[in-house]
Amino acid sequence: MRWVSVASTFLLEREFDSRTPMFPKLALALFLTLSFTLAISAADNKQESIDGTWLPETAELAGKPFPEEIRKSIKLVVKDNKYTVNIGKAVDEGTLELNGATKPKQMDITGSQGPNKGKKIPAIYEIDGDTLKVCYNLAGEEYPKEFKSPEGMALYLVTYKRAKE
Repeated sequence: MRWVSVASTFLLEREFDSRTPMFPKLALALFLTLSFTLAISAADNKQESIDGTWLPETAELAGKPFPEEIRKSIKLVVKDNKYTVNIGKAVDEGTLELNGATKPKQMDITGSQGPNKGKKIPAIYEIDGDTLKVCYNLAGEEYPKEFKSPEGMALYLVTYKRAKE
């Protein structure tokens, strides 16, 4: 929003020739203000890409650590709003939709092949460089409120690291 005030100040302090009609001055001011506002808004809403290959570094389900031998066999690949999860030889595929405008950011997962076919899974996520943290509600109800997996809840909390390709 700083750019908006800078643009407005520039336009208000600018000396126009007294022969310049007032309407073009106002139209120019409005155009510049809207342009800066849209540019700032687009930058604020730009979502990080989670495309890539992700390997779980930590995982827990319902408050208990996920078995290490299973965790180490998981690979998540995301590309163009589609995902593939390999768990050993089992494969799960589907689509995901990110909503980075919420706090925490939300993700809608829809299974198309494999054990989650036809299921909708709400999740929250945060990304920081090559680290992706996701909390999935496997019960398919509401979005998790925080990055926790309390005992007795069907919440699956995973911290992934981006694989070097």
